Formats: sequence, structure tokens, C-alpha cells
Amino acid sequence: MIEDSSAERNTQTFFILGLAAVAWYVAYAFLQPVTEYVTFDLLRFERGTHLGESVAFFLYDVPKILLLLSGMIFIITIVRTFFSAERTRQLLGARSERVGIGNVLAAMLGIVTPFCSCSAVPLFIGFVESGIPLGVTFSFLIAAPVINEVAVVLLFGLFGWRVAALYIASGLTIAIIAGIIIGKLKLERWVEDFVWQMQFQAAPGDATAMTWEERVQRAASTTRDIVGKVWLYVVIGIAIGAGIHGYVPTDALADVMGKSAWWSVPVAVLIGIPLYSNAAGIIPIVSALIEKGASLGTALAFMMAVIGLSLPETIILRRVLKPQLLAVFIGVVGIAIILTGYLFNLVM
Repeated sequence: MIEDSSAERNTQTFFILGLAAVAWYVAYAFLQPVTEYVTFDLLRFERGTHLGESVAFFLYDVPKILLLLSGMIFIITIVRTFFSAERTRQLLGARSERVGIGNVLAAMLGIVTPFCSCSAVPLFIGFVESGIPLGVTFSFLIAAPVINEVAVVLLFGLFGWRVAALYIASGLTIAIIAGIIIGKLKLERWVEDFVWQMQFQAAPGDATAMTWEERVQRAASTTRDIVGKVWLYVVIGIAIGAGIHGYVPTDALADVMGKSAWWSVPVAVLIGIPLYSNAAGIIPIVSALIEKGASLGTALAFMMAVIGLSLPETIILRRVLKPQLLAVFIGVVGIAIILTGYLFNLVM
């Protein structure tokens, strides 16, 4: 009787999980057309205008990021219920002892994850909350938005294979080295306290003894706690990104980036950080800048700053990182991008 009751409860749990998964997929799949309908048909904003595109951007990105955040945290927590605390510590400890291996794997995962900077944050939060070494999580966070198939294809089509290959190599190097540096600095004390407090505490016994109902309840509770703490930062970050979305003064930027002065690369990076776009949105702008006389390395450094160090991303990260660690992250990645810009200008 007990086994029959347990099997029935598992069946109910799987059924509810299946319905939730279908609902999540439908919400995510129809998000963009629904957003466009609401923005341009119901609210009657004009397509192509700065205001209309900004409203559409906000209405699309906020639920998208929250859906990704909820889904990733839920799945990661479910997976973690199959590992005891000691087993998790052993696995992570073994990987972290091999300096650079985890960073390479995380950066490679970032390459095949087609997310913009804000979309990569949910996975980053899940990794940190799971206890994965901090430097490894930063390697993923850097690589995910900077290197993806859209960027590679567009760069190849516009500038040829040499530029595309050099861009991939430099982006991967930035992600790996920056992650290693941050990891070596031992900055875990600058992660917000609630992240460590919410780390999974498995029972002393066999973690596999948990029922599926208990696993789902644990995952749902963890997801509610994390989303409840970061959702406002998501809204604020995306609101700022929406406000500046699509507004890039190409003529003024071309004047700065076309100069051969040593300061043109760092200035381009500083200009790029407050802006927000994904690779598909910024590469055509980079192409236009180069056509207007901007140096290739300076323009690509600007592009890396826009998609790898955006202001909305830093606002969302601020909820889980203390200002000191956020400053280290921006500083390390910013310096790496500047050096990459100089390298492109030197060899191309």
C-alpha cells in the first residue's frame, strides 16, 4: 500500500511538472508576438520609433529574463537534490583544483549559449547559488553574450574569417583569463550574504532518498526566494536598457573611434558600457561605424563593451554581488577588452 501511494504521488508530481513545463514553453515561445501585438496594436506605438521600440524591448525582456531565471533556478535545484552536500563539495573541489579547466569549460558553455548579457545572468546566479567556484561562473558570464553564433556569422559575413576567428579567440581568452584572475583573488566574501545562505543544504543521509514531491517543493521554494530578491533589479535594469535601446550616435562615435590617438580604444569602451544590445543588434552599428572611418579594433572593443559589460547587466548583478566585486568584474573585463582593441588595431 505504501509503495502504491508513493507511486501515485510521483505520478501526480510528474503530471504537474509536465503541465508547468508546457506552460513555461508556451509563455516563452509566444512572448515576442504577444509583446509586439500589445505594443504596436493595443498601445498603438509606431513601429521603428525610438519610443515604440523601447516599450517593446521592455515588455519583452522583463518577462523573458524572469522566465529564464525561474526555469534555470528550478532545474538546477532539482538536479542538486540528487547530490549530498559532501558529494557536491567533492565534485566542485576536484574541478577547482585544476586551475583553468573549469574556466575553459564554462567559457565553452557560454559560447554555445545564445544569450545576451542580461539573459546570461539567471544561469550565473544559479551557478553561484549552487556553489560553483566564483571565477568559473564569471568565465561563463563573460563568454555567453560576447561570443555566440550570431556574432560569428555576422562578423564572418561583414569582415571575413580572419576577423571572426580573431574575435572568437580574443573573446574566449578574455573570458578564461578574467575568470581565473577573479577566482585567484578569492572574492567570495563580496557575494551578497543571502546567496550563500540559500545554498542547498542536503540531509546528512542519502540525497537520493528524497521523494520527487520533496524535490519539487525544495526547487519551488528556492526559486521563489531567489526571484523574490532579484526581480526588482531585473525590472530596473531592463527599464534602463530599454530607454537607451537603439540609440547610438554613430556619427559622433565614428569621430572618436576613427582617431589614431591612444585614448580612442578606452574611450570607446567607456562609451559602450552604458549602452545595451545583443550581438545581432550591435554588429550592424559596428559595420556602419567602420564604414564612417572608425578603426576596426576600436569598433570591436566598443562592441564587446556593449554586449559584455552593459549597464542593465551590472544593475541586475548588483543584487547578488557587492559593489567591490562588481567593480573588480568591470575593471578586469574592461582592461581585457581594451587590450583586445589595441591588438586588433595592431594586427589588422
